[in-house]
Amino acid sequence: MARAGLTAERLTRAGAELADEVGFEQVTVSAVARHFDVKVASLYSHVKSSHDLKTRIALLALEELADRATEALAGRSGKDALRALADVYRDYAREHPGRYAAAQLRLDPETAAASAGVRHARMTRALLRGYDLAEPDQTHAVRLLGSVFHGYVSLELGGGFSHSAPDTEETWSRILDALDALLRNWPQETDI
Repeated sequence: MARAGLTAERLTRAGAELADEVGFEQVTVSAVARHFDVKVASLYSHVKSSHDLKTRIALLALEELADRATEALAGRSGKDALRALADVYRDYAREHPGRYAAAQLRLDPETAAASAGVRHARMTRALLRGYDLAEPDQTHAVRLLGSVFHGYVSLELGGGFSHSAPDTEETWSRILDALDALLRNWPQETDI
């Protein structure tokens, strides 16, 4: 019998906290059951499997990130908006490394379409309208920003920049300046 008060939401939040502590890959229904000191079987009335639990954590992380980004972008445009959005992702990854990893989980198309991932794409596209980018360049730029933000954050969290100067804050600032310059001077498509 499940312990009173256990819900899918509580299990998801506990799983998210566990992910931040031990890593997203280590999160399982068994690990969450140990956290609540209950039998694994008692959790299956709330979550279907470890994959279901991980998907729920991913959805939570996407929602938290989208809420932060919405607040950070309010009233901003151009370079100020670019920096605000970039800092949201970087700060979230530093504060919640397991949840950030969860936000990268590949979701099935139906789940992805109903997730806050759609809000992320809309916000990024809104930011890019300030740079006068139209399709297909807008899609290229969305992919570029996602790659740079995620790549930098992943390398930084993994200690990839801890071996040399300059400080990572200086590099982050320079990268954002370079992205702003690139977006303002987006290359025109050329015939190849």
